[in-house]
Amino acid sequence: MILAGIARLASLSTSLLSKSSASYSLLPTRSLLNRSSGGLVHFDYTINPYRGCEFGCKYCYARYTHEFMELRQPLDFETRIFVKQFSPSSFRHELAAISLRDHIAIGTATDPYQPAERRYRLTRSILEVLSSGRGRRISLTTKSDLVSRDADLLARIARSNVLHVNFTITTMEARLARLIEPRAPRPDLRIRALAALSGRGVPAGVFACPVLPWINDSYESLYEVARAASQSGAKYFGAGTLFLKPCAGRVFLPFLEQEFPHLAARYKRGYARSPFLQGDYPKLIEDRAEAVRKQFRLEKRASAYQPEDGADPQLTLFGP
Repeated sequence: MILAGIARLASLSTSLLSKSSASYSLLPTRSLLNRSSGGLVHFDYTINPYRGCEFGCKYCYARYTHEFMELRQPLDFETRIFVKQFSPSSFRHELAAISLRDHIAIGTATDPYQPAERRYRLTRSILEVLSSGRGRRISLTTKSDLVSRDADLLARIARSNVLHVNFTITTMEARLARLIEPRAPRPDLRIRALAALSGRGVPAGVFACPVLPWINDSYESLYEVARAASQSGAKYFGAGTLFLKPCAGRVFLPFLEQEFPHLAARYKRGYARSPFLQGDYPKLIEDRAEAVRKQFRLEKRASAYQPEDGADPQLTLFGP
């Protein structure tokens, strides 16, 4: 087989470390900034410091990204982690080539604070470069409390740029979270990190995504997440239903058969024709999310603000 693109770069990667749960490799990287395509997202460029994610969330839609590297086993995404090669000077050059109006989203296809970050500190290196700039639009999404380690950098970025940190919290029930997000930090740890960032003046919010039908979709479940978020300084809250791509289904559906066998057939019918649920259900979830937003006076999405140092990012509203 003749490899090209990211598959060829993956074949050139060098091993960094192997442990019982995952292996790490250094991935040659042409560009850290990747232009977004399609009209379904609210950002212009993405930064994913790693490829693959050890958290092993059963519903993860990003598993397909490993297929571009000819890694097609269902669990490759969480066991073969690629650490992108990083050059501060090259990254500064990339940033200089894009408009300040462009929204940069960090962590769209891999968690920037997964376990590899403790060792390789790639996300922190990226933030260090961003902290020297002014007037940009930046968001970061994570389900890890490790983000609070970088509260100093994030606060500095927020003073000169429009920055929002999005926490993914699908449930406040620790047992359920361990089932669906086996190696991600507990929900209470994420809430504690949210409070730490909010206390440093970093705008942050929570997204209960994905909502899994008949598992974490009740009004009471969304209420508990929103209440914890509000009490910890969140400014916005959102929820969205499960997006079940075929690559995710190969892990998620067997998981259902084992842990929620009474739901397996309903999911198969519901997602038989599309990775998106059809019908009235998505509207039902949005109505529930809106109700809890009103209860706790939370916004639906991140909103613009004027950075303390007067830098003008020239935007109105944006969010995931």
